[in-house]
Amino acid sequence: MIIVNVKDNESVDRALKRFKKKFERTGVLKELRSRTFFEKPSVAKRKQKERAAYKQKLFADQNY
Repeated sequence: MIIVNVKDNESVDRALKRFKKKFERTGVLKELRSRTFFEKPSVAKRKQKERAAYKQKLFADQNY
């Protein structure tokens, strides 16, 4: 369960923003989307390798 304590003189928008950030870090929504349909393990591994290669390429481009 995610708990966000609202501080004194803090706007609701700010507290909501902190809640959304905490919620995204937990990965609940990402897991829910991945469970909506079955994906073969070979396809999942392929996607994971493609994502890793893309991130590595971006990181290499930024360092030059």
